[in-house]
Amino acid sequence: MLCGAIFDAPRTQTELAKTEQELSSPDFWNNSERSQKLLQQRKRLEEALAHDSHIARLSSDIETLFELLREGESVGFDLENEIQTFSRKLEELETGMLLSGENDARSAILIIHPGAGGTESQDWAEMLLRMYLRWAERKGLESVVTDRLEGEGAGIKSATVEINGENAYGLLQSEVGVHRLVRISPFDANARRHTSFASVFAYPQVDEDVKVEIRPEDLRVDTFRASGAGGQHVNRTESAIRMTHLATGIVVQCQNERSQHKNRASALKQLRARLYEYELEKKRIEERKLEDTKLDVNFGSQIRSYVLAPYRMIKDHRTKLAIGDVDRVLDGDLEGLMRAYLVWKKTGKTAGDARDDLPE
Repeated sequence: MLCGAIFDAPRTQTELAKTEQELSSPDFWNNSERSQKLLQQRKRLEEALAHDSHIARLSSDIETLFELLREGESVGFDLENEIQTFSRKLEELETGMLLSGENDARSAILIIHPGAGGTESQDWAEMLLRMYLRWAERKGLESVVTDRLEGEGAGIKSATVEINGENAYGLLQSEVGVHRLVRISPFDANARRHTSFASVFAYPQVDEDVKVEIRPEDLRVDTFRASGAGGQHVNRTESAIRMTHLATGIVVQCQNERSQHKNRASALKQLRARLYEYELEKKRIEERKLEDTKLDVNFGSQIRSYVLAPYRMIKDHRTKLAIGDVDRVLDGDLEGLMRAYLVWKKTGKTAGDARDDLPE
């Protein structure tokens, strides 16, 4: 075989058998929280075994094609395709194995803000929003824009998106920080080159069984009329909600629903996630400081540069990975960047052959 099992398959099968035994218990549904966790666990174990079986089958097929090639058969094209499929599958599995953090499997709340640069940066923030929405679509994840504040003239002043699905938060951690765009400005009559900045933050969504205390006396709730598209009902009634947690200063808002009740529930969901992350950050401050990424959203603090002129390239300044197909990335293909970040975070290894010549 070209490679052995990706993980301990017999152990996984044993864990699956134990899970199935618990699922068949007569009192299985008595505890809804426990039953949901067991169902999710079974799904993960079944997927792990299916992936391992697929890898083993691909490995066997490749070895067979090598034998046919040695015998003079014209199977070069098929062999190349199988090797590419094998490589992609291994990368997917490696990415899954790197997502082992406490909250990596959770859904995420993504927040985007423009930085220095006025209209330019607001337009760049909207480009990033589109990129992440397209990424979620490619991944089969559900995305809901819960708050969007339109920019003056173009772009957005801020956006909040719920991205629901397995490993959404773990993958989006690679995007936390300042993103830099260099391009010929579409807003400059003299067609000069401009540099724009926008910041991206991600927080894990919190399950109902996670205890996050929100005392009524620590909460200020304001209602206001929603802005932008949404129809007469949205714009003429105070359906939008803004919540301020007085003890921490955290502010969230939601205005995408017609119902004030639904907007309130969504805002509370965001606040729970923000407070949960806030408490986690206090506990692990010596290991990992998320707030360190909240640098000034301007020159010199970027995690990634997107250069559209005078040449075209995307460069991640942490992993040193450089990608020439800018359009593909801006259209939501972030797999390579996310995987490189997870490897770098886990091992400290960077893309050694990446170009390191982007202008700073």
